[in-house]
Amino acid sequence: MKTYRPLPPADYRWHDYQLIPIRYEDREPIRAWRNAQLEVLRQAEPLTEAAQDAYFQRVVLPLFEQEKPGQLLFSLLYQNELIAYGGLVHISWPDGRAEVSFLVDPSRAANAPTYRQDFLAHLRLLGQVAFDGLKFNRLFTETYDIRPAHVAILEEAGFQLEGRLRQHVRLAPDTFADSLMHGQLAADYATAFGTAL
Repeated sequence: MKTYRPLPPADYRWHDYQLIPIRYEDREPIRAWRNAQLEVLRQAEPLTEAAQDAYFQRVVLPLFEQEKPGQLLFSLLYQNELIAYGGLVHISWPDGRAEVSFLVDPSRAANAPTYRQDFLAHLRLLGQVAFDGLKFNRLFTETYDIRPAHVAILEEAGFQLEGRLRQHVRLAPDTFADSLMHGQLAADYATAFGTAL
């Protein structure tokens, strides 16, 4: 398994979940999940297989060799099976901050209790990466306000609502959604998950 240069070796596990650096073989399930959930992503059109392969070759694989990559992507496994992916994106190394990304298999997203469990596990493990492994100060997210259940899970995990960008994204020709900005400091993470940093 490949590892990212700035990240100390660690085994990120919680119960039956494991967070590992993204694998090349996960690119096709990820492409299918992205294409099935365009309404919640900052992606204008479906990805082709060729485009996904090119992205992994040009962008994802080189991240493993960079001292301070702009993103760290991970595969989330449940009982050793790929169920989701995400990571730390738009990283600002000088400021010790990154945006959280997360996308799960649509069949798991359709089941509210399963989605909650998966997302909380991702946030718990990603917090270990960010706050324990990298000693970051802050994580943040942008979520469209059409996802109240997703927002509730973020807040359960210690993310604080920090702002609303009104009519920030166009979802259809005559439909706009607000973007909700949430942030989490290392202390928020420790409080939410009962961990010592």
